[in-house]
Amino acid sequence: MPKGSLGIKSFLYSQTVAPYIFILPFLLSFLIFFLYPTINTVYMSFHEVYGMGNMNFIGLSNYQRLFNQNFYDAIRTNTLYTFFLIIILIPLAILFATLLNIKYLRGRNFFKSVLFIPALTSIIVAGVAFRLLFGESEAAFMNSILIRLGFPAQRWAFSHSTGMLLMVSLATWKMVGIYMVYFISGLQAIPEELYESAEIDGANSISKFTRITLPLLKPIVIYALTIIIFDGYRMFGESYVFWNEGMPGNIGLTIVRYIYQQAFQRNDMGFGSAIGIVLLTIVLTINLIQLRFFGAFKKEE
Repeated sequence: MPKGSLGIKSFLYSQTVAPYIFILPFLLSFLIFFLYPTINTVYMSFHEVYGMGNMNFIGLSNYQRLFNQNFYDAIRTNTLYTFFLIIILIPLAILFATLLNIKYLRGRNFFKSVLFIPALTSIIVAGVAFRLLFGESEAAFMNSILIRLGFPAQRWAFSHSTGMLLMVSLATWKMVGIYMVYFISGLQAIPEELYESAEIDGANSISKFTRITLPLLKPIVIYALTIIIFDGYRMFGESYVFWNEGMPGNIGLTIVRYIYQQAFQRNDMGFGSAIGIVLLTIVLTINLIQLRFFGAFKKEE
């Protein structure tokens, strides 16, 4: 083998160069698919975009246009949606994970599969099914249950409260299995000796759960909370499957859907870019606050 080839091979396999070669695919994908689009979006947000490369600098005009009722409605929808996901998904996922982590529970692998399968389902397919379940007619599944219980049938997609119920129900059904898996992995990492010691000290099941399980699940809770905030504010599919075009009173208008309307349906890429930058700022700010609040930035002594 030529000496030049040996020199190149030893250079590539050296401890100095090899780590950078392994992380090169990630760096390239980060630069091409995240950093460059983000910088380009910031640049376009200060321009009026007429076409590819045809822009006119307009300063903060696009950001000033954000002070409108549609944008306020979109923020309200996403904020309420995210709030309900947090208070429903995390406790429900912890509950399922705790029950399915019991070793003597029969058929727990079957129930794990049943709860996780919705995560593999397309949001469009799931949305069609939920539209049939929550149909407007009295023969629809949910309306038929309400009528049997003595309540009037509902037009689910024509009210802010019931519309939010549709989106949150669909998201919970689809995502609870994923977060359940996160918490199961956290539960299995807790040493059994801690529970055995607590039993010797006379602790009951509730005490063990509140004083051992929940504190040790804190890192998983913080991770789940961070992901839910990102998912909640970038939600689009759960809205689109229930309101394809028109939506009375902006019931299903979300920030990402508002970006879609302005940037792609009305070809106002500059304004759409400004909405996107504000969305990124909102999500980062909320997550930094909650990470600071839960002590994720504190150094362990």
